[in-house]
Amino acid sequence: MRAVDAIIECLKAEGVEHLFGIPGGANLPTYDALYDAGIRHIQCRHEQGAGHAAEGYAKASGKVGVALATSGPGATNLVTPIADAHMDSVPCVFITGQVRTELIGTDGFQEADVTGITMPIVKHSFLIQDPREIPRTIHEAFHIARTGRPGPVLVDIPQDLSRADIPYEPIDLDKISLPGYQPTTEGNAKQIRLAAKALANARRPVIYGGGGIINANAAEEFRQFCSSDNFPVTLTLMGLGALPGDHPQFLGMLGMHGTRAANYAMDEADLIVAIGARFDDRVTGKLSEFAPRAKFVHIDIDPAEISKNVPAHIPIVGDAKKVLPKLTAEYRALGADPKRLDAWWERIRGWQKKYPLRYDDTPDAEIKPQRMIETLYEVTQGDAIITSDVGQHQMWCAQYYKFKRPRQWINSGGLGTMGFGLPSAMGAKVARPDETVICVAGDGSLIMTVQELATCVTENIPVKVFIMNNGYLGMVRQWQELFWNRRYCAVEMGPSPDWVKLAEAFGCKGMRCTDKNELADAMREAIEHDGPVVLDVHVTREENCFPMIPAGAPAREMVG
Repeated sequence: MRAVDAIIECLKAEGVEHLFGIPGGANLPTYDALYDAGIRHIQCRHEQGAGHAAEGYAKASGKVGVALATSGPGATNLVTPIADAHMDSVPCVFITGQVRTELIGTDGFQEADVTGITMPIVKHSFLIQDPREIPRTIHEAFHIARTGRPGPVLVDIPQDLSRADIPYEPIDLDKISLPGYQPTTEGNAKQIRLAAKALANARRPVIYGGGGIINANAAEEFRQFCSSDNFPVTLTLMGLGALPGDHPQFLGMLGMHGTRAANYAMDEADLIVAIGARFDDRVTGKLSEFAPRAKFVHIDIDPAEISKNVPAHIPIVGDAKKVLPKLTAEYRALGADPKRLDAWWERIRGWQKKYPLRYDDTPDAEIKPQRMIETLYEVTQGDAIITSDVGQHQMWCAQYYKFKRPRQWINSGGLGTMGFGLPSAMGAKVARPDETVICVAGDGSLIMTVQELATCVTENIPVKVFIMNNGYLGMVRQWQELFWNRRYCAVEMGPSPDWVKLAEAFGCKGMRCTDKNELADAMREAIEHDGPVVLDVHVTREENCFPMIPAGAPAREMVG
């Protein structure tokens, strides 16, 4: 059969039901094969949108997301979502067309060395040189993307090779094995015992969970571990939902815009157990002063992350889903005295009482951005899938929406990609059609990928976009206010566009709300509408997101 028909067979064997992409000259053979393949293809309006949609699909479903693009600019438009997936460990396969083999290296029309361009930001990449390699390569790409530490894999296929006739026989997926790629999953038994003993002896422990728990589908194992004693628990931005946001042991998110209780607890802890987290700069602040009293247990599937930023006293390489039950059993067998944590919790409760998340609401109709998220939580009863763009609204979502479960919170963490919210919501809704999917967007972020509203209308993907509209690039403005003497430069968004008219031009329902007393009803109306909706919510223009650790400062120097 044609190599492209073999690609379709491989995708079906991998359980792929949805693809996101845009056709072009170099990948036209693949689209010809898609014509009657029985796989739903969502035609996006920009390759960046397709890539982020694949990420949203993967994050919401736990499956591998797939995006297609043609050569040259089509492939280079995927660079941002590939980098985003790499930073947040999102399992995606990106299949790009390439110019014909005889044109490679000649600066042919729409030629770009996409494997070279993306080499630092992929988990692995393949440039097809023999069409007979294609079936095995596709399966290996999926295997690499979803196993170990998940991540993006690129498959670049020259147009002439995709059209070649090849012998095809289905491949047994259980026999896909790469000798040079054998992730460690079980965890070392001796190290796990040492970690359990360290926990039993700790007087001020903190459990620090990250997005790796979500990626490993280990939320239930994590909750069992946390409940093995009255451990204080904090989660990163990417780990929210691993423990319910209203759980009595949950201190809130830690890091730059985390709670004071979480950050102060980390600062004074004598033992920190990090699970599926990488001690990034948004968590540690000034690295040399991070958690100066603590010993560290670090559990991660990726050995490269352990001791990369913070030296681990007890390193455990393994899959959280497999390691955590063993650690829980070892700890419970020790019979540690839970009362040893009473004084620690008394100190933590003092911080929680003294420094709750708070804001000054107004007596008039003005909508505070924090109030917008609280209202969203009340209207959805905490059950919606929430995606966000990047900025103040993202942090307020993380602070005020109490996520109940994993894969409910979809955002761009490591790369911090503006424009991520709408296309990722689109992908999440395709993956989870029975869920309410709401994109909380900033007016500065949404404009970057707003063209995907056309995709939502054309493909009947009823996402709801709630704009937190303050007329600024809000987080940049906040930094200019606090650290650059209010020298506001290039951060005001101006009067364009009229979001209601723009939404209607795309074929969406457009709404606007400027009165906090009408906000809940407006949100309900938007959610109940059976198509895509854009709700433009005008909030306080110069509200700042607090608390905050200034960049490069230790956690104990939080402001606001």
